[in-house]
Amino acid sequence: MQKIRYRLVFNRKKHLNKQGTALVQVEAKLNQRNIYLSTNLYLLPEHWDKESAQVVNHPQSVELNAMLFEFLIHLQGIELGYWKRGIQPTLALLRDAVRKKTPATVSFLAFARSAITTSDKRQNTKDNLMTTVAILEQFRPGLDFADLTYTMVKEFDAWLRDQGKSINTVAKHLRQLRTLINEAIRDGYIPADSYPFRKFRIKQEKGRHEFLTPDELRNLENLIVQDPRQQHVLDAFLFCCYAGLRFSDFCQLKPGNFIKIHGKKWLHFKSVKTGIELRLPLHLLFDGKALNIVDKYDIYEFADLGSNSDTNKTLAQIVALAGIKKHVTYHTARHTCATLLIHQGVPITTVQKLLGHTSVKTTEIYSEILADTIVRDLKLIKRRGKL
Repeated sequence: MQKIRYRLVFNRKKHLNKQGTALVQVEAKLNQRNIYLSTNLYLLPEHWDKESAQVVNHPQSVELNAMLFEFLIHLQGIELGYWKRGIQPTLALLRDAVRKKTPATVSFLAFARSAITTSDKRQNTKDNLMTTVAILEQFRPGLDFADLTYTMVKEFDAWLRDQGKSINTVAKHLRQLRTLINEAIRDGYIPADSYPFRKFRIKQEKGRHEFLTPDELRNLENLIVQDPRQQHVLDAFLFCCYAGLRFSDFCQLKPGNFIKIHGKKWLHFKSVKTGIELRLPLHLLFDGKALNIVDKYDIYEFADLGSNSDTNKTLAQIVALAGIKKHVTYHTARHTCATLLIHQGVPITTVQKLLGHTSVKTTEIYSEILADTIVRDLKLIKRRGKL
């Protein structure tokens, strides 16, 4: 294992800019390869001594040389940080660390927050990842990269269960921890051969996809609430029960998403999650109830619900007021839409297209069969003399 060598170089390209100055750079060399890192210091040729590699004959020579020395120490600190974590420093890792301005002593939790904030993930995904980071902070404050072992993952799993978290909630946080660890490995903070999830299997139960029955949906339709926020969330939830939208798709709605085809209003949008374009004939779905709701609002205000977690908290209050004893989240609206369409006899392949699923197998997850649907179908078969 070799150490990176550093030296200061001036005017490497032998070219002065319009001001007659040139850049001072740090040459980092390892295994016969080198990279050049900018110090952001430009000098006149007479202010640089090549032999001693320092600033001379400049009114601020002392301060500038101190600045250059500190930069070299900073680079060596980054390299040392990799050694301490058991990672062979490379020129690529060094360059990336300088570009991201990441301190060599950054903790895993600090890294995770920075990685989430600067990522191009959807805001809802970022919020979920930040929730897991906050829980990790409770579990083990100051969690470092060296702490990320198979044993730590097992202890985190057991701790979450001791906190009363369900199996699927535990699985969600473990998956999100795994995502953050993979990011740390890609950025060179953890050696790939130290991957803690290599032999750890995340346990998960087959989830129960809750839906509302026609009677429960009517209870919500007839519910009278006084709080404007609750009314807004209730209307938005009912709209999605009639249109089958995800929370992310609802929140991106704008006036231009509502178009007319042959004089009838349709909803046209591209799914945030899948990128699939959908056209929904709102006037044909559930007797056009979605249109009756949306006409009460300015679209921008209607789609502005805030965060998914806050919306779900308000929704839980509304469901309780309606006397519905189910765990209802915003996604329940999408499941309710699919289930009730199948209940009305709509073919599952049509429901698949309305929901924007690429595979009918995905749609089958949503196709809970209501008891009276079974009775209706059996009676139909009996009338045909086939039972």
